[in-house]
Amino acid sequence: MVDALLAFNSWLNSIVWGPPFMILLVGTGLYLTIRLGFFQFTHIGHAWKQTFGRFFSKAAEDEGGAITSFQAVASAMAATIGVGNIAGVSTAIALGGPGAVFWMWLTALVGMATKYGEASLGVKYREIDPETGEVSGGVMYYIEKGLGPKWKPVAIIYGLLAGLAAFGIGCMVQANPFAHAFETGFGVPNWVSGIIVVIATGLVTLGGIKRIAKTAERIVPFMAIVYIIGSLIIIFMNISNLGWAFGQIFYYAFNPIAATGGFAGAGVAAAVRYGIARGIFSNEAGLGAASIVHAQAKNTPVRQGMWGMWETFIDTIVICTMTSLVIILTGVITTGTTGAELASSAFSQGLPGPGGVIVLVGLILFSYTTMLTWNFYGEKSWEYIFGKGVVVPYRLLFLAFLFVGAIGGLVLIWDIADTLNGLMAAPNLIALLVLATVLAKDKKDYVDELRKKLSAKIE
Repeated sequence: MVDALLAFNSWLNSIVWGPPFMILLVGTGLYLTIRLGFFQFTHIGHAWKQTFGRFFSKAAEDEGGAITSFQAVASAMAATIGVGNIAGVSTAIALGGPGAVFWMWLTALVGMATKYGEASLGVKYREIDPETGEVSGGVMYYIEKGLGPKWKPVAIIYGLLAGLAAFGIGCMVQANPFAHAFETGFGVPNWVSGIIVVIATGLVTLGGIKRIAKTAERIVPFMAIVYIIGSLIIIFMNISNLGWAFGQIFYYAFNPIAATGGFAGAGVAAAVRYGIARGIFSNEAGLGAASIVHAQAKNTPVRQGMWGMWETFIDTIVICTMTSLVIILTGVITTGTTGAELASSAFSQGLPGPGGVIVLVGLILFSYTTMLTWNFYGEKSWEYIFGKGVVVPYRLLFLAFLFVGAIGGLVLIWDIADTLNGLMAAPNLIALLVLATVLAKDKKDYVDELRKKLSAKIE
C-alpha cells in the first residue's frame, strides 16, 4: 500500500513540479516584477522605512485588521522560517549541488513581487465581521471577490488544497524534525516529543490568531538573529574561501557537478528542480498561504505588500544563504548526508560545540512556530468552505497529525507535502496573473501620491 502511494505520488509530483509548473511559478514572479516596475528593487529603501522603519515612528495603525502589521509578518515568517531553511536547503544542496542555491535566489528575487501581491491582495479583499471584528482573507477571498463569483469553485479548490497541505508542510513535516531534534539532543523518545509538541502547539493555536501573533512576535526575531549570528561567525572564520563558495554556487548553477566522496553528483536539471522546489518550500512565495495572515494586519494593501517583500528577502536571501554558505564552506557536502543532519554536521564542524546546539535549537523553534501559523492557514481555508463550525475540529485534527508526524517517517510525508504545495499554488498563481492590473494600479496610485507629498515638502 505504501509503495503504491509512493509510486502514485512520485508520478503526480513529476507533473506538478515539471517544467510547465516551474515556468508558471517563476514566470508569475517575473511578470509581476515587470508589471510593478521592478518595485521590489526600485523602492527597497522606501519599503524598509514603511515596514521596519515604522517601529521608530508614531504612525498609527488604524486601517482595520485584528493584529499589527509586524505581528502579521512575524506570524507569516513563523511559517516561512522553518525546517525549509535548515533541512530544506540542505536537501537542495545534497540533491542538486551548490548550484541549487542560485535557483533558490532567483525564485526569491522574483518571489518578492509574488509575495508583495499576495500580501497586498490579502488586505485589499479581506472581509471584517462588523459585529465581532473577526477578519477573514487570503487567496480564497481575492479569487472570489477580485475575479468574480463565477471563480468561486476555484477559490473552494484552493481552500480545500490549502487545508490539506497544512497537514503536510506545516504539520507533519515540521513535527518530524522537532521530535528528531529532541531525540538527538536530549534522548527524548519520539512519542514523548509528540506529546510535547501537541501540548505546546495546542496551548497557542486554541487561542486563535491573536495568541499566535503574540507568540510569533516574541520568538521569530530571537530565533532568526541567533541563527544568523551563528552562521556569520562560521562564515567569517572561513572568510578567505567565501569567494570560492560563491563561485561554486554560480558555476554549478549552469554546469553539472561530479560525484565526490559520499556525494552522488548532480546535473543542471537537478540544480534547477531542487533549487526552485526547496526555495518555494522555504519562502512560500506563490503558495498564497501567507495572504491569510497578512489579511489580518492593521495596514493598507500596498504597505502590507512591502512587508511581504521583506519577508521573502529575509527568509531566502538572508537565512537560506547563511545555511548554504556554512554547508559549502565546511565541505560536508561530500559526506553524503542530507536534510537536517547535513546542516548539523556543517555547523558542528564550523563551530565545534555551540554550532550543533544552534541547529538543534533552530530546528525546535523554527518548526514549532511554523506549526502555529500553518494551523491558522488551514483552519481559515476550511472555514471559507465549511463555515465557522469546522474551526475547532480542524484544530484538534491538526494536533492529532502533529503526533503522527512526530513518530512517523519523513520521506513519504515530505514527498506528499511537495506535491500538495504545487497543487495549491496553481490557483493562486492564476489569480495573481489575472489581478496583476489591479496590483499595478494600486502601486501606481501609491507612488503618485508619494511623489505629490515629496513635491509639497520641497515647495
